[in-house]
Amino acid sequence: MTAWSVQHYTVRVTDQKPQPRENFVQGLEILDDYLYVSSGNYGQSHLLRYRFADGTLDHSRRMNARVFAEGLSVLGDKVYQLTWRNQSMLVYRKSDFEFLHRLPIIGEGWGLTNNGIELIYSDGSDNLHFISPDTAQVLRSIKITENGKPVRLLNELEWIEGAIWANIWQSDRIVIIDPAKGTVTATIDLRGLLPREDRRPGTDVLNGIARNPKDGSVWVTGKRWPWLYQIELVPVTEVPETQQSQANSR
Repeated sequence: MTAWSVQHYTVRVTDQKPQPRENFVQGLEILDDYLYVSSGNYGQSHLLRYRFADGTLDHSRRMNARVFAEGLSVLGDKVYQLTWRNQSMLVYRKSDFEFLHRLPIIGEGWGLTNNGIELIYSDGSDNLHFISPDTAQVLRSIKITENGKPVRLLNELEWIEGAIWANIWQSDRIVIIDPAKGTVTATIDLRGLLPREDRRPGTDVLNGIARNPKDGSVWVTGKRWPWLYQIELVPVTEVPETQQSQANSR
C-alpha cells in the first residue's frame, strides 16, 4: 500500500479476444466456460451466452422493445437481468433462458453482481443494494465513498475475491470497494485501453468486468468495443498531481 489511503493501479493487457462490436455491453459474467452478456438499448436489448473459448454464440434471447437491458448476474440455476427504468429485474432459467418471472426493484437498474448468496445492484447513485434473489427485497444498502467523498455513477459490477469492482460511468476508471464498509480501497486507470484505431462512430464507454473462476483471470470491455481484454493490475507508486486532483473531485 502506498502513502495514499487508496491504492492506485494501471493495467497490463495479457490477452484479448474478439467480440461482436454491436453489443452495447451492460452486464458481463464468465461461468462454466461460458460468457454471459447483457446488451442494452431500446429495441436492441439481448441476453446472450457465448462459448468463452472461441466466442461462438450458444444462446440468445431478445428483449421486449420497451426494455433497456442493464446488468446481469448468474446465481444458482438462474440468470438475473436488470432493466434500466422499468423498476424490475428479469429472471430466467440458466439452461435455456426460459423467462421465469420478474421481480420489483427500487429505482433504476445499472450494475448487478452476487456474493454467492445475495444479489448486489447499483442504481446510478452512490448506493449499492444487497437484495434477496428470491424476492428482490432490499436486505441492506451501503454508501460508497472514496477518501470520505461519495462515489456516484457506479455502473457494471463484479464480485472478485471478496470485493466489489465497479465501472464508473463515462470514465476509464474502475474502483474496488470494501463491501462491508463501502469504502473504495483501490482505483484502476484504464485510459488508452482501446486503441484509437479501433474506435468508430458509436463506440461508447468502458463497461464490463468479468472474473473467470476457472483461472482467476479478469476480463474487461466496453459498449460496442470489438475486444475483451484480460488485464493484470500494475501498482502505481506515485500518482500524478492531475490524476490525484481528478480523483479528489469526484
